[in-house]
Amino acid sequence: MDTQNPSVPPRARSADGGSQSHARATQRPPARPDAHRRRTAARPSGIAHDNTRHTTRFTVIGNHLTQHPELSLLAIGLACHIQSLPAGARADIKTLAARFPEGTTRIAAALRELEAHGYLRRERERTPAGRIVTRTISCNQPGAARNQPPPAAPTRTRPSEANDHPAPHPAPRKQPRPLPAVPHPAYPAPALLQQAADLLAELRHHDPRLLLSAHDTAHLAPGVAAWLERDVEPVAVRHALTRDLPPEGPRRPAALLAHRLAALLPPPPPFRSPAAAPPPARHPLHNCDSCDRAFRAPAPGRCRDCRPTPIRSH
Repeated sequence: MDTQNPSVPPRARSADGGSQSHARATQRPPARPDAHRRRTAARPSGIAHDNTRHTTRFTVIGNHLTQHPELSLLAIGLACHIQSLPAGARADIKTLAARFPEGTTRIAAALRELEAHGYLRRERERTPAGRIVTRTISCNQPGAARNQPPPAAPTRTRPSEANDHPAPHPAPRKQPRPLPAVPHPAYPAPALLQQAADLLAELRHHDPRLLLSAHDTAHLAPGVAAWLERDVEPVAVRHALTRDLPPEGPRRPAALLAHRLAALLPPPPPFRSPAAAPPPARHPLHNCDSCDRAFRAPAPGRCRDCRPTPIRSH
């Protein structure tokens, strides 16, 4: 029986078969696109967030502010700082310049940016003492009130439904605040009140912002008459009412004038005793042309006894 010689080498492979198998061994399958995306996503090149949830001392700020396309970086940062302040904190230019190193010029420009885009409002208010102060209002979402949908039109209901669901009462209309009280003259003569009303009507020629209504003029006229009654010239009254007005103009001109009429009212003029009557004229002495008797008269002539008596007609 034939047996295989183990010392004999096995049959060599063909050259073609060896090259083909080497090519198959070195050839790799093409990478899939999604695998490349996964590898890229695993190593992001942008910012990564390490966020922790705040439970105290935090402020909610919208991306419409932090990513605003038109605001400068200083304006965005200043708006974030102002929105984080508690109510009543000071946010004027001087206070902010003392807090940050940017200086008053750059801070003022940033505040104007925020005001132009609706993130800040500045309103003038009058204190109980009569001073006018500027109130800064921070808006965390400008235009939110304007973007609210209009109220739906009321629908008609049947009488039975109306009795079951009565229509709500309209909100009471906000009444304007009454004007401050003004002084009144001791003797309100019609001519004096008319002169006071004419002075108030002429104020708009000196400053168009002091245009008063007929109701306001009637309320202020007694106060002006009290000044005129105290020997104050109309020019002085007009100067006291129109000097040192706010640069942007008074919000309520009539209220400002009423406050000044009461707060700056001058005292009454000092009492003067009536002047004494002049002494009677003392004529010089003259001698009568008829009897040579001395008598007093403004001019020479005859005395009273020597003057002819006029004849009375019957």
